[in-house]
Amino acid sequence: MNERTGRAQFGARLASLRHHARLSQRALALQLCATAGITTLTRHEISRWERGARIPDAWLTSLAQVLGVPLDSLERDAARARGECGAPPDADREPDAYVRDAVGWLLAHDNRHGGDHVAEAAVQVWEAERARITGGDKQHLAQVAEIGEVAGWLLYDAARFPEARAALAQAHTLARLAGDGPLEWFILDLLAMVDVHTGCAGEARAITDEMLTGREVPGRVTLMARVRQARSLAQAGERARALDSLERATGALQDSMQADDPAFTWWIDTTEVELHTGEALLSLGDPRAALPHLQRSSEASQGGGARREFGNVLAELTALARLGAWREAEAPLLRLEPILRTVTSSRTRVRLRSTLRTIDRDAPAWLAETAREVAPLVPGPRVHRAPRSHRSSRLR
Repeated sequence: MNERTGRAQFGARLASLRHHARLSQRALALQLCATAGITTLTRHEISRWERGARIPDAWLTSLAQVLGVPLDSLERDAARARGECGAPPDADREPDAYVRDAVGWLLAHDNRHGGDHVAEAAVQVWEAERARITGGDKQHLAQVAEIGEVAGWLLYDAARFPEARAALAQAHTLARLAGDGPLEWFILDLLAMVDVHTGCAGEARAITDEMLTGREVPGRVTLMARVRQARSLAQAGERARALDSLERATGALQDSMQADDPAFTWWIDTTEVELHTGEALLSLGDPRAALPHLQRSSEASQGGGARREFGNVLAELTALARLGAWREAEAPLLRLEPILRTVTSSRTRVRLRSTLRTIDRDAPAWLAETAREVAPLVPGPRVHRAPRSHRSSRLR
């Protein structure tokens, strides 16, 4: 293996580990800066590493800590990338290397294209690794729990909600047996997420209460729990309490990064809090108040992964449709069309079908025609145009 190939493989390994940790390049740079006590590393340098343009020798210790991998493993990979040693025999390879790489790439695919086509692959990896559990090896239990968490997330994105919840519940048990507190918190957050999405507000509240009353829960884990709590309160119609929880979550975003914040908490940023604030207000029947939040989250989601952008743009479009703001609705509707050609997230497409039906039923003819052009890109029941005499022609 020549050095160029070795560098490319090492870069791909780092990218896989980063995706597995649910970190953007910017978030990884921030975590590394916090760990090393400096402020000069940027996402552009992370990109150079992942493209194989540079080998981050001075950062290997911090990378191992942030990404949760053995330092000697990264050092061996870096040495091979420099051409200093040959590829190891299979017997010397980390027993979980294939699994970690596979899971990282499944998550990368989901970020770009949605979870529909990779959920089953994740389930296969999850079931195979569960079958390998033979005792109380806590490190192995934690690894298998993490794979279950990934499988649960991808099943959720594929709108396979009962299977998603079952996988997450089993993964939570394994994380608890492993004594992995941060992983327990992450899985609890995902369980609350599934409950919010499926309208099980009481179950979501019980989970978030457990997270908010736990001992030594890091700040950003608390922030995540407050967001889920607010969504469940909004679904229950408790406006004042929901908005109070969101206000506290927004305030917590201003806090600096803490050393004890788990890596997975970096998905919760200003864009996400704006999105969930808007979604909570939609649940409370107030699309006018929701719209500014959803417009900001929609705009900020560009470049953050096509699957994420899909959900944020659709939330904006849903608020506009509920307001009957048809002229403003055209831009997000057109923005969705190219995304739909590459992203297959069934949970988001279900909502899109409902919003398209609203547009077809109530919007003026010119916008309804656009909705009908988009509809064939959404698998499922087709949007049928109602007779003109039964449709509203109002413009707002």
